[in-house]
Amino acid sequence: MKLPKVHGLIRRRLLVNYRLDPDVAQRQLPSTFHPKLHNGFAIAGICLIRLENIRPKRFPSLLGISSENAAHRFAVTWDDREGVYIPRRDSNSLINHLAGGRLFPGEHQRATFNVNDDGSHVELSMRSADDAVHVRVSASVSPSLPPTSIFQSIAEASTFFEAGSLGYSATRNSGKLDGIVLRTHEWRVEPLAVDEVASSYFADESRFPRGSVTFDCALIMRNIAHEWESAAEMYA
Repeated sequence: MKLPKVHGLIRRRLLVNYRLDPDVAQRQLPSTFHPKLHNGFAIAGICLIRLENIRPKRFPSLLGISSENAAHRFAVTWDDREGVYIPRRDSNSLINHLAGGRLFPGEHQRATFNVNDDGSHVELSMRSADDAVHVRVSASVSPSLPPTSIFQSIAEASTFFEAGSLGYSATRNSGKLDGIVLRTHEWRVEPLAVDEVASSYFADESRFPRGSVTFDCALIMRNIAHEWESAAEMYA
C-alpha cells in the first residue's frame, strides 16, 4: 500500500535539459509513450532536487525527512496526456531507497551527492552506488537562457516544464510503471549560466549515438512548498 499524499519543501531543484533526436528518444521509451517535441526536438534531462521536511499530509514538520535526489527523465505524451517518463531515480536517502515503490511511488537507487550552494552559484556532483550513472553541474543564476537554447524565452521554457507534473517511473517489475503527481503551491523558475555539465547517462553512445543529443539549458527553482500524490499505475 502506498501513502496517498506527502508534502514538504523543494529547497532546490535543478532542471538540466538536453535536446535530442526524436527517433533516438523514442527508442529509450516504453511503447506507450512518444516524445513531446519542441521546435522539432525531443527534450530529456535530469531533475536534481533537494527535498526537506517530507512527511505524510497532516504530520508535523519535525517528523519530516530531507534528501538529495536525481531523476533522469524524458518529456512525453500518451493518449491525450503529457508528463515525464523516468527510467531511473537515485537518492542519498536510505528511506527513499527502502520505501520507494512500496510506501510511495518511485523506486530509488542509492547514490552519493556533493553539493556547494551559496544561493547564486551551485556545484553539484552525484554518483550512484552501482556506478551506473554520475552527474556533475556547475552553474550560476543568470538573467537569460543561453542563446543556443531552443526555448525563445524563460516563459516559454517555464510553460514547457510546468506541464511535466505527472511522472511515470520504471520499476523492477517489467512493464509496470509507478505514477506520481507533483503539485507545487507556486511555480517559478530562473535560468542558469552553466560553466560545466557532464552526464554519463546522456554521454552513453549505446543509448544516444554521437551527435544525437546536446545540452540545451538549465533552470533552478527554490523554496517551493509542494505535495506528491500517487497516480494510477500504468503498464507499458
